[in-house]
Amino acid sequence: MNRINNNIFSFAFLDSLFFTQNKWHQHGVLLHTLRVTYYALKAGDFKFFAAGLLHDIGKPFTAFKKDEEDYEFNEWSFTDHEERSYQIIKNWSFISEYTKKIVRYHYLIRDIKKSKKEDLKRYAQKKAIWDSLDKDLQEDLQRFLHYDDLGKGKKRRD
Repeated sequence: MNRINNNIFSFAFLDSLFFTQNKWHQHGVLLHTLRVTYYALKAGDFKFFAAGLLHDIGKPFTAFKKDEEDYEFNEWSFTDHEERSYQIIKNWSFISEYTKKIVRYHYLIRDIKKSKKEDLKRYAQKKAIWDSLDKDLQEDLQRFLHYDDLGKGKKRRD
């Protein structure tokens, strides 16, 4: 898991929360989160309400500059942000186990595709997790990923 642990008053935390993520997100984490929740509710997928609000709760804590591109475009990387989000909510008794799984695995599909090209060891680990999930959860993760993509807005650059 990413060992970055930004303080809530740090520049990385506040900038990523309110203003800047990366080339795939038009908005900061807070507005993106609200957009994801909006699109899930608009589609009538009410079971994603809590997951929409919580799926990126750990993201500002993990924001860091990974490479030259992040510095060049003043953007952030968020490695394993979904696991950090899960770690924050895992002991919250008022959140369902289902929601905790959606939060923990919401990036898994994309991570599998990305790591297959870049890091075969990580790919094998992520694929094993995917294969361990039941079909209903896999289908829900695919649907949630759609709302997550809608919440990103338009790309700022390619």
